Amino acid sequence: MKKVEAIIRPSKLKAVQKGLKDAGIPCLTVIPVKGSGLQKSYSERYRGTEQSMILHTRIMIMCIVSDSNLDTCIDTILDNSSEGQVGDGKIFIYDVQDAIRIRTRTRGKEAII
Repeated sequence: MKKVEAIIRPSKLKAVQKGLKDAGIPCLTVIPVKGSGLQKSYSERYRGTEQSMILHTRIMIMCIVSDSNLDTCIDTILDNSSEGQVGDGKIFIYDVQDAIRIRTRTRGKEAII
């Protein structure tokens, strides 16, 4: 099993969510995040004063997928989140040792299906 974390633009969330659902990966967790990367800072006006904003608002999507669904998950995120510009985001992949469904105490691959 793998944990896939994708940091994407907020405007791409619906497209990625629909793509993952259509690909048979309906389970995901979404977290609003702020961060900085290669994009330059920008300025905003707040209560009449101009402030330099270094952190950009993004969305982090987390999915736990079986090894056989990993490439499908990654390709779906890439296809639905890319604008071809700096700031499109990143995808991180981690190994997952085990998963347990609390309600039924099911373990392993059956717990994430």
